[in-house]
Amino acid sequence: MPKQILKAHKVRLYPNEEQQIFFAKSFGCTRFIWNRMLSDKVEYYNEHKTELKNTPAQYKKEFDWLKEVDSLALANVQQNLRAAYNKFFKQGAGFPKFKKKGIKDSYTTNNQKGTVAITDSTVKLPKIGHINAKFPSKVNGLIKSATISRTPSGKYYVSLLVETIVNELPKTHSNIGIDLGLTDFIVLSDGSKVANPTFLSKLQHKLAREQKILAKRRAVAKANQRKLSDSRNYQKQKVKVAKVYEKITNTRKDFLHKLSFTLIKNHDVIAIEDLNVKGMVKNKKLAKAISDSSWSTFTTMLNYKAEWYGKTLVKIDRWYPSSKTCSGCGHLLTKAELPLQVRSWNCPSCQQKHDRDINASINILNEGLKLATIKTVGTTGLA
Repeated sequence: MPKQILKAHKVRLYPNEEQQIFFAKSFGCTRFIWNRMLSDKVEYYNEHKTELKNTPAQYKKEFDWLKEVDSLALANVQQNLRAAYNKFFKQGAGFPKFKKKGIKDSYTTNNQKGTVAITDSTVKLPKIGHINAKFPSKVNGLIKSATISRTPSGKYYVSLLVETIVNELPKTHSNIGIDLGLTDFIVLSDGSKVANPTFLSKLQHKLAREQKILAKRRAVAKANQRKLSDSRNYQKQKVKVAKVYEKITNTRKDFLHKLSFTLIKNHDVIAIEDLNVKGMVKNKKLAKAISDSSWSTFTTMLNYKAEWYGKTLVKIDRWYPSSKTCSGCGHLLTKAELPLQVRSWNCPSCQQKHDRDINASINILNEGLKLATIKTVGTTGLA
């Protein structure tokens, strides 16, 4: 059954010198307007205890150069700042932070009657026209917005948000439970395991070497009383470090996208643990390994892909004792009976031998099917 969704396509841009200057101005203006509006909001709130309803238009009178960039880019900053401000006061999220140059340089514009468009080899943007581009896949649908960004390694990208149609994948009548881990990235209830690629660990030596050189060049620049922005050797090495990080991120995302789509394609119901990743990374011994695994990103991918393609993702409560429960008879062990270092055990009740992770994934699947059934029955009753 066809379904209308919003899908983002990330496209590599190859701007000329003039276009790069325009992008630099746009990044700078959006960063300035965010910081200035946030600063004024904080100052006004401290004095009047109410929110300041400021807009980018108010600052264009004082800072005439703001008119050189796309007005919709500044309008989107206002919307994003308002949303972040409201989340802090109403939902208890973190307070909006001030932006720094060179960190997540980007701006967003909207498509208004064809102001954002594509050809076979270019992307058209407001106030700048067509920019050479390389499309990794075909873009079908109505373009709603475009987010232009520059990576620390100096590459330019545009993320096109497109309203498009997708068809639900055929039913396979197969269900699967997933136990997340560190030694194995995931263990499935059918007994199969997917090894953890450990992308950061594989490039850790190269990253450390490049960072060491960067530190030396920083020390040389300071010894010669030069600004880091004026040190060409430092800036070159900074790009090399950024490229290593970029490679780690890209290979990890590619792995997660392929694995998540394979699971969605081959199974109708996917049950997975709802882990408290933020709390787990506070463990200093495991923080790097957990971050390298990107469990949150993997779960997010499964979530929206299941929604797109007509499959069901069920999240199991993080306190559910999946490892300590016998998948055969339901006998529950205590924490003392099954410490973390024990990877296999025999059930004292039914004598069944268990692999700790496979047993956990089977229990996760069984619990997920129960929750999926309850949800379906409840929805039918309401209907």
